[in-house]
Amino acid sequence: MSQSRGPRPGVALTLLLLINLFNYIDRQVLAAVEPDIRRDLFAGQDEAFARVRMGMLSNAFLVTYMLAAPVFGMLAHRMSRWLLISFGVILWSLASGASGWPWAAAPLLAYWCLFATRCAVGVGEAAYGPIAPALLADMYPVERRGKIMSYFYLAIPVGGALGYALGEVVAKSLGWRWAFYLVVPPGILLGLWSFLMRKTDVQNNADHKPMKRSDYLTFVRTPSFVFNTLGMAGMTFAIGGIAFWMPDYLESRKVDPLFGLGPKTAFGAITVLAGLFATLAGGWAGDRLRGRFPGSYFLVSGLAMMLGFPMILLIVYLPFPMAWVFVFLAVFCLFFNTGPTNTVLANVTPSRLRAAGFAVNILIIHILGDVPSPPLMGWIAGHYGVDASFVMVSVATLVGGLFWLAGIPFLERDTLRASGAATSSS
Repeated sequence: MSQSRGPRPGVALTLLLLINLFNYIDRQVLAAVEPDIRRDLFAGQDEAFARVRMGMLSNAFLVTYMLAAPVFGMLAHRMSRWLLISFGVILWSLASGASGWPWAAAPLLAYWCLFATRCAVGVGEAAYGPIAPALLADMYPVERRGKIMSYFYLAIPVGGALGYALGEVVAKSLGWRWAFYLVVPPGILLGLWSFLMRKTDVQNNADHKPMKRSDYLTFVRTPSFVFNTLGMAGMTFAIGGIAFWMPDYLESRKVDPLFGLGPKTAFGAITVLAGLFATLAGGWAGDRLRGRFPGSYFLVSGLAMMLGFPMILLIVYLPFPMAWVFVFLAVFCLFFNTGPTNTVLANVTPSRLRAAGFAVNILIIHILGDVPSPPLMGWIAGHYGVDASFVMVSVATLVGGLFWLAGIPFLERDTLRASGAATSSS
């Protein structure tokens, strides 16, 4: 592996971080304006039916994203990775703007048009999701990857929070459709910047070989990859469900403003602060402990995830504003593992298989995670109440933490094997 290939690592990290930021802004804009869309398209209809349909909008994106990711993971071995990223960013930006367009006057037809545009967003993001972290892993050595992945994944809490805030503010002043329109221009600019980077994409000859069935079996035979993916599925189940339904949860509990901020904006601000500190702290802790404890990335992730279980329960059973403290702590616990677990993916996967490895991981964690969680939470909320849906999803954090702790004994061996495979193929 060579860290000098392609553009300067700092430039690439900056560009990929900015793209990831708008990636998560776009994802959470839908969640922020979900109540407005539901009132617009499903006025007077059964509440449980309307909630499940809105949960399906999240699935429209996620299912397309997870199914298309392996395709782009394979294409990354044959084409310029920056060219694929450019295509993806521009596509999802245009599709996001189209999500707000009034395609039809009939509510049911309008819903299915919105469903189709969210599918297109999923295709665009699939061209970016598995390739970006693989590029970064190629540019930075093992000793620094925890910190670098933490920088890259700072976009999740910050972008998600900005999406909530943008959705709430814009929906109140201009209407929910403008929340989708406004993300288009910066996305187009970032896509063009990525296109200009395509000439710097130099890969090893081994990277251009087509993927074989035995290559995919490598992931199954790597215990750290399997345990990490199952743990990330639990995390994704929890984060996906909570992120999508938190605006509605706060509205259903009639939460008062916090320090003058509306509940959605307050949740966004808390997500920024807790997620920012947690993501940085997780990467720092994993890297710092790695020299003394080879399974450090799994250890810090598993313990933090299991602590998230009681934090979510306390949000449900405590009154606001006291519950805001545990919103902060729950978000902190959920985001603490972001850097370490993605570092595990990069470290236990040989460099020539890395984009495919991230793609397979994306496929599995969404099938088991945030594809089922939003509609399932919507169904439970419609029949048993919103509190019951949050109790259910809290269990996923406990399960995810147990999977990560189970992976500790295998991490050092699998990291050394992946490094040896990378060396032999270069």
